Amino acid sequence: MEAKTDITGKQVQEIIDKCDVCYLGMSSPEGYPYVLPFNFGYHEGALYLHSGQGGRKFDLLQNNNRACAAFSTDHELQARHDHVACSYFFRYRSVLLHGYIEMIEQYEEKIRALNIIMKKYAGRGDFKYNAPAINNVRTFRLIVEKAEGRTFGY
Repeated sequence: MEAKTDITGKQVQEIIDKCDVCYLGMSSPEGYPYVLPFNFGYHEGALYLHSGQGGRKFDLLQNNNRACAAFSTDHELQARHDHVACSYFFRYRSVLLHGYIEMIEQYEEKIRALNIIMKKYAGRGDFKYNAPAINNVRTFRLIVEKAEGRTFGY
């Protein structure tokens, strides 16, 4: 059983596509990690996210827009020997996307971002939105500078 750290771009996309949630890691001014789960869309090397208007995340991102998104899927408990605890392990596939957050402010670009997210979950990205919904949502994207992944047990 060997871990791989050099997955391909195609494998990165496959892993991300299988995940329902990603975890976005940010940094507090005190140096503590701050991690939140998000629904997302991934398109052309950027991770699209949305949220309500407020929250600590936006204060942190205004101070430091560097972030990392984590994805993990295909978890499966395995054992080499049923009666030996140390022989148990989890198979998994995971990806980390490193980069910086860019806020999306323009109305039409917000709709595009939301449709990228909706395409992931609803299978289509041609939705219509009313103005209050668009004006009351924050959309943003992680511009990916580095993608890395690992598989174990596959």
